[in-house]
Amino acid sequence: MDRRKNEGDQKMITFNYDKAMITKEDVVAYQSKVSEAHQQLHGKTGKGNEYLGWLDLPTHYDQKELGKIKEVAKEIQNHAEVLLVCGIGGSYLGARAAIEMIQGLYADRKLEIIYVGNSFSSTYFMQIQEYIKGKSVYLNVISKSGTTAETAIAFRILRQYMEETYGEEEATRRIIATTDKEKGTLKYFSDDKGYRQFCIPDDIGGRFSITTAVGLLPIAAAGIDVDALLKGTLDAFHDFNTDDLERNLAYQYAVARRVLEKKGKTVELLVNYEPQMTMFAEWWKQLFGESEGKEGKGLFPASVNFSTDLHSMGQFVQEGNKLLFETLLLVKKPLLDQVFPKDDKDQEQLNYLSGKTLDYINKKACEGTIMAHVEEGGVPNLTIEIEDISAYSFGYLVYFFFKSIAMTAYLLDVNPFNQPGVEVYKKNMFRLLGKEGS
Repeated sequence: MDRRKNEGDQKMITFNYDKAMITKEDVVAYQSKVSEAHQQLHGKTGKGNEYLGWLDLPTHYDQKELGKIKEVAKEIQNHAEVLLVCGIGGSYLGARAAIEMIQGLYADRKLEIIYVGNSFSSTYFMQIQEYIKGKSVYLNVISKSGTTAETAIAFRILRQYMEETYGEEEATRRIIATTDKEKGTLKYFSDDKGYRQFCIPDDIGGRFSITTAVGLLPIAAAGIDVDALLKGTLDAFHDFNTDDLERNLAYQYAVARRVLEKKGKTVELLVNYEPQMTMFAEWWKQLFGESEGKEGKGLFPASVNFSTDLHSMGQFVQEGNKLLFETLLLVKKPLLDQVFPKDDKDQEQLNYLSGKTLDYINKKACEGTIMAHVEEGGVPNLTIEIEDISAYSFGYLVYFFFKSIAMTAYLLDVNPFNQPGVEVYKKNMFRLLGKEGS
């Protein structure tokens, strides 16, 4: 187990592989490979080096752009009842992960955020259109190219709705595009329409874009402190800016994954005990699945929410095929907590819990599950623990995973920053739909 404190701050992250059935010697044996990959990463000589803009972004974030993000976010808060975030994959997962994790699933805020343009489901989309009628709506369309089918289809319909509802001039004020700085269908269209625009940097891929305007505009509109979030990424940048495996927790995690893979594990199951972190797990699955799942390589990333999923997946984890290991993502301090009450009649025989907090009960469920899965089930467990569910901790954790996936993919000798396989279904779909040239 190793632990790091951030300078000038009490927040910390802990990574523990004591219950993963691997030793310190297993991990440090990778030191020379890690040092080589670290040099490739920071020297920008490795695979996919043209997409490393996220690496040192925390050290020189454009303050002018950040000010513009906050200004537009405040306008949305003041004038909208609903913000439609229109995007797919990295264009919406990061923002949704942040908003739900930091604020919870039933946040007390005036602005409702709805995510569209991330599927072809007609029912889902038509119900959203019906739901927003009569409400004050802003639309943030997010796409580097503007040609991603799910997003483009939703945007055309919603743009026409906005123009019919508010008139073209007011619709133009309510539609904000986050897209390429110079080229692409959405960029050209937005220039022609006069939409306000934010830039997706050329050197940052979609799944690494959460700390650009892609994620920060919706996050700020939700009322979250984006300065604190970015401070988390900056502290993580400094904490993980070393090739020393004894000190770099992100690299320890990256190596532990490879060690477990060599021991025959093919699935990594990300486990959390907070329902508000479900979408964080979805973001993590995209980050890890798209980054290392290529050339016939990579661990399959899956996720569960315990204790809920112990009543559906727990049996398989405990006694099923031993193809997986668990990575626990734990939180020391919950967003909210309460004490379990006493009942004089105690008909449910629960008074033994009286005076204990619900979070205490949750953590004991976690401890009991680890004991069952590791000691009896033989399932390796890695543990990542953060201090709380705050904007700062979220930013810190995001950068931890950025650095981890870059290293673990380099150790696998794949390019972490492309996704050639994603294009195959698109070509088939366009051909089946009759698109010319497909």
